[in-house]
Parts: sequence; C-alpha cells; structure tokens
Amino acid sequence: MKDSIPVIDLENISDQVERNKLREACEKWGCFRIINHSVPATLMAEMKMVVGTLFDLPMEIKMRKVSAGYGSGYTPPRVADPLHEALTLYDLGSSQARHEFCTQLDASPHQREIMEEYGKTIHDLAVKIGQKMAESLGIQGVDFGDWPCQYRVNKYNFTPKAMGSFGIKLHTDSGFLTILQDDENVGGLEVMDSSDKFVPLPPFPGSLLANLGDVAHAWSNGRFCNVKHHVQCKEATTRFSIATFMLAPRNGNVEAPAEVVDHDHPRLYQPFNFEEYRMLRSSKKIRTGEALELLRLT
Repeated sequence: MKDSIPVIDLENISDQVERNKLREACEKWGCFRIINHSVPATLMAEMKMVVGTLFDLPMEIKMRKVSAGYGSGYTPPRVADPLHEALTLYDLGSSQARHEFCTQLDASPHQREIMEEYGKTIHDLAVKIGQKMAESLGIQGVDFGDWPCQYRVNKYNFTPKAMGSFGIKLHTDSGFLTILQDDENVGGLEVMDSSDKFVPLPPFPGSLLANLGDVAHAWSNGRFCNVKHHVQCKEATTRFSIATFMLAPRNGNVEAPAEVVDHDHPRLYQPFNFEEYRMLRSSKKIRTGEALELLRLT
C-alpha cells in the first residue's frame, strides 16, 4: 500500500541512499514506515491475539498492582481519553519486570512466551534503528541497548457515537524513539507535517511505524523532528496497537553529543534528566513538545 510518509527498507539500510533517506525522514517528518524489519509476520499476528485476550480480562485482574516499575500497569478509559485503555510495562529490558507484568495479568505460559519473544525482538530492532539514526548524524558508539524501553498495548473502543472523536488527542512522545505495530485493518492515526497539516496513515500490513519524540529532538540538537500525532475514530470498531518506547539514557542526562554541536549549531537545550522532564510535561499539562522550550538555552 502506498504511504504518504517515507518508507525505510531496513534490509538495505547499509546503502548510502537509504541512510540519507533515513536522515531526511528524521529531519523533515519525525516518522517513517519500516519494511523488511525481520520481525516475523506470525509473531506480529500472535502478539495481536495475545493483546486482545489481555484486554478481555476481568477488571480486577487488569487493575492489580505489582512492583513492575514506575509507569507499569493498567490505564482505564479516562475523562481526557474516554475511548482509550492501555496496559503498560515500564522497563521491557528487565526480566523481573516482564515476569511481574505477566504475573499481574495471569498470563498463560504461551502468552508469556509470545510477549517475551516479541518484546526482545522489538527491543533489538529499536536499538538497531537508534544506532542507524545516530550514524546518519555522524555519531558512533552510542549504547542504545542500555536505554530503557517502555512497552504499551493500546485498545480503542470506537463506536458509532464516537465517529470523529479522538482516541488519543494531539501529542508528541516524550522519549527518543517509538516503534509501533499499528492495527493492520483499522486506520485513524494521523501525523502533522511541517506545514501543520494532518496526514492520515492508512493501514500498511506487515510494516512497523517509527515515531521520534522530544528526546530525539533535544539529543540531535534540534536536527530531528518530534512528530505531533493523534488517533481519531474513523470506523466504529475496536482498534489495537502495540507500542515500544525507547526513552532516554538509563544513567545520566539527555544531552546533544559533541558531533552535532559547533559554531554554526550552538547547543539548544540544557542537559536534563528524562524523568524530571516527563514530570515537567505532566505538571505543565503540555502534550505537544513545548516543554522543551522551558529548557532552551538563551
């Protein structure tokens, strides 16, 4: 299916033309489709089936609290987002957190196996893409493998009365990179282009979507775009998506590397701690990246 945003062929990412295309996608769009990404189609399909069964669990099971880490657990429909619910695991790379997450949901051995395999596969893919993004700026040796990844499965309860309403309102992601397995049948995701127009992203079976967040914009010293996006009800049917958020350095601050700072490109933002930045976004009720302006150097 033809898409209106760049499509990156990961199988050919070593080719200079494809690397240039990746950098341009990061700079102009802040998002791109990924094809030939090596995540098996069978695993993607099995994971979506698991997600459906998890959301069908009784509310008392979904609402259980375990020590899987900050930000983990069930988010029911809220006043701000009444059509959306989610299950979140904060640190996908932690075997203990994964175990606790599965225990919270009474996951069967098969469900655990699928979630473990999917999580590891997507985590490794996010690390690879992060490295290629860094290399496109001439930055080598970044250990993205140590950047924590947050894992969130989403369900949108779209009904005939909800047509035109938002499942998730306009926002940027707060972290570095999001890898999204979008619904292969139900559309509704839209991104904002450089002219502030919304561009629909129709279903693209077999592909994955990469979105860049606020950390990517700050870390690249303003070169990469933190894409604004929302999900709108276009069909009266249930919509699922599976997101993996690569957040920020586990230890230390978010800070632009020396390779992207020079006389013509002075440092734009002061170094910041990611969790403190996320709290700043929340306390100021800023969802679309403007919180970075509070950290801008004069």
